[in-house]
Amino acid sequence: MTKTLRFGCEMKFPEEVLANIFSYLPLRDRYNSSLVCKPWAQAMNYPSVWYYTEVSRCETGAEDHGLQHFCHLLGMVKHLKIIVCQLKDVANRDMALRVLSQATDQSNRLQKLSVSCMGEFPLFYSGEDILHGIEAVLLNEASGLSLREVDFRDMPFTLSDQLIRNIAQRSPDLQRIYINNQALVCNVTVNTIQQLLVSCPKVQVLGAFYASLSEKVLSELLLPGRAPFKLLELYCERSDKYVPAISNGFWEVLHKRHPSLSVNVILNHTLPAKKFLKILQPSIPIRDLELLTYTYLVNEVNFVAASYGTTLEKLVLQTTSSAELDLALVGLASSCPHLREIHCYCVVTQGVVQAFCTKCPHLWRYTLKTRKEPHPWTCTVIK
Repeated sequence: MTKTLRFGCEMKFPEEVLANIFSYLPLRDRYNSSLVCKPWAQAMNYPSVWYYTEVSRCETGAEDHGLQHFCHLLGMVKHLKIIVCQLKDVANRDMALRVLSQATDQSNRLQKLSVSCMGEFPLFYSGEDILHGIEAVLLNEASGLSLREVDFRDMPFTLSDQLIRNIAQRSPDLQRIYINNQALVCNVTVNTIQQLLVSCPKVQVLGAFYASLSEKVLSELLLPGRAPFKLLELYCERSDKYVPAISNGFWEVLHKRHPSLSVNVILNHTLPAKKFLKILQPSIPIRDLELLTYTYLVNEVNFVAASYGTTLEKLVLQTTSSAELDLALVGLASSCPHLREIHCYCVVTQGVVQAFCTKCPHLWRYTLKTRKEPHPWTCTVIK
């Protein structure tokens, strides 16, 4: 029978409703809420409160007390997001490892793991303690894991082959994995990604370094019976100058096999300019594209307008102002009617702004400045 909690004289809340409200709070706020009154504390025992849990060590005190107070309930967590702030503080990193250990006890089946690191990094710190803690959980046969999603995009440490292989071995039902974390060095080899795709046949979303992929690896997605593949996120950087580019013909075959496939691409400024249009092939179904190159990009913008007009939804440019660029951007606005975001971090003309606002009906925010402003530039949101 549903219990009803009374507040004041007339307001009543069923425990299930209160538990649903608490489920949106991070651990620190759940702890503070549990101190308000006994009924609120009792509502914290509902499994629905803990299904999705975010633990952030950005403020001292309440987070520690919350972890101690609720440690026996972390076994109910299915989706866990750990945010580690101020990595210089060893206590912050220890907290992250304790949470991970308690949320993966043998009685739980953790389904989603996300680790995010923020703030200033210690000098020469490579995240070894955090990475070893994650590996320890993966290697512990008694730990409770049934991972369907792994997100390391905001954990900018060099990931090892062994870590990814352990994830693949322990997670046969894995559906989404993001290891495109923009670390300085990519140590995940093509063989490891191939093993991941073989061991986890349900994977439908993959974020990776371009250097970790090849046509042979992605051919695993062409096999009969493979689950529909939905999203591929690629991070391209300096090491890509040493790897063969995936051909336009292969992209065409892959898209035909998975017609709902979208591809997001980031080109980092360390990538040689001559490699841009070797990586960007016309048949890639690009949805989001970030050209963070600080180079002259007129040819690339014209290429994007000609190749991705039916798929492009977001474009980010770090480039140099010119009349040719303004003309190319106006043409892109006409060619990409599905565009939802455009962010160009150089000065453009008012005509460029008007072109995107009038020719892109789905546009909801943009960064297009007609004069220099102090950084960081803020975007305009269309209501």
